Amino acid sequence: MKKIVLLTFLLICLTGCKKEIKILDSQAIIAQAIARAGGSTIDTSTITFTFRDKFYQASRNYGNFSLERCSDKPCKDTLDQLTNSDFKRFVKGKIINLEDSLISNLAGGVNSVHYFSVLPYGLNAEAVKSKRIGEATIKGKTYYKIEVQFAEEGGGEDFEDNYMYWIDTEDFTVDYLAYNYHVNEGGTRFREAYNVREVNGVRFVDYNNYEPLEQFPPLQSLDSLFENGKLKLLSKIELENIKVTACSSC
Repeated sequence: MKKIVLLTFLLICLTGCKKEIKILDSQAIIAQAIARAGGSTIDTSTITFTFRDKFYQASRNYGNFSLERCSDKPCKDTLDQLTNSDFKRFVKGKIINLEDSLISNLAGGVNSVHYFSVLPYGLNAEAVKSKRIGEATIKGKTYYKIEVQFAEEGGGEDFEDNYMYWIDTEDFTVDYLAYNYHVNEGGTRFREAYNVREVNGVRFVDYNNYEPLEQFPPLQSLDSLFENGKLKLLSKIELENIKVTACSSC
């Protein structure tokens, strides 16, 4: 009888060891979020959309990219083009010589819109420094809180900006994000995703764009400020006429 009891106890212990819970780190959470958003499709696709009366096109092929912004749909008037190697402005088909300061500003504007359009895609880049700082509950749902910073090398002109992402613990969607920025005297923004839709395997959202009363509150406090109505709605970030086309030559 004693032997049977001992064997049962040992089996319970071994079973318990096999069921050890693995805690996901920030990189694993981000990887699942990117996959959930359609990252493998974004890797090799052309995405077009309109935003605030401008026309955008992003072509990607496993790290190689061309990000464009046009003042007109045929892109015959003014075309801004950012690639892995440089930035160019075309006016009526001709390259325009620009000062370095203007190039930096224009390139940053093009990159910013394309960057936010496919988040969390890109958060697994080498320049990204991520950290899981806890969990939070917003509107009854539980989220991982992921802090993101960028290394100076490869982090772009705005590498000093800080970000926070709230990633659903169940389905790994990014439903909220916040960031500090330092240009034009700086500030803080909190974005709430809405109008979720999927286009050819890629998840897109629009955002309610909020501003806190304090200029630089801790980013990790933004969820609490949002829940308690302490944020001011500034604008809406809405993408229209979205199309996703697979790369035929990839």
